[in-house]
Amino acid sequence: MNQSLKGRAAIVAGGGTGICAAIARAFIGAGAKVACIDLKFPERIDGTISIQCDVASEGETKLAVEQAVKAFGGLHILINGAAVMDPSATVTDLDLAAWNRIMSVNLGGAFLMSRWAVPHIAASGGGSIIHIASQLGSVGTAGRVAYCAAKGALINMARAMAIDHAAQKIRVNTLSPGAVETGRMARFGSMDKAREVLGPKHAMGRIGKPEEIAAAALFLASGAASFMTGSDLLVDGGYNAW
Repeated sequence: MNQSLKGRAAIVAGGGTGICAAIARAFIGAGAKVACIDLKFPERIDGTISIQCDVASEGETKLAVEQAVKAFGGLHILINGAAVMDPSATVTDLDLAAWNRIMSVNLGGAFLMSRWAVPHIAASGGGSIIHIASQLGSVGTAGRVAYCAAKGALINMARAMAIDHAAQKIRVNTLSPGAVETGRMARFGSMDKAREVLGPKHAMGRIGKPEEIAAAALFLASGAASFMTGSDLLVDGGYNAW
């Protein structure tokens, strides 16, 4: 089915690096107009516009969405993938400030970006919102209590949003990657170590690449997923199949 995004305008929150930078490149390749929103931009994607924004800020997110809409004349797609690195901790180890920051970015950022984007997507005739969750949104793992909690909440938030906004022709889904070769693997010291530790936890025996997740995001954003809403698309190399 058609996965062209020609004539569509997209915001990619977290588009400065990693999975979301790969998504931005895939969207540009499919013909979309793309605004990348992030705190920093270590990766610059040709053909996109960059808007600096803290997604935990109500005022900054509102302004960022307005800037993108003004630049493109409308909005059809929102990717919520902004996230902060979470420390390895249990509930007894994690201090409240760290918990609140993780929740305000990883979960609250998706809420705020959606809050401002939904009216513009509706005014453009509908479209697609995708929250980047995780395989750890549906299973637990040791020492990642805040991350698991935030990603699980994103999955259920998408279901509620899908019901709320179906009449506006807005589809809302989550995309849940397994471990992926991005800067988040720095917690292992090196990418080779991340592959060694995490690869065997996936049925395919390896971790994913950002481009593989971007291909799934392109599917969800396009007309090829026109009858898909309120769903969680697992692209996890079989991590959750064990």
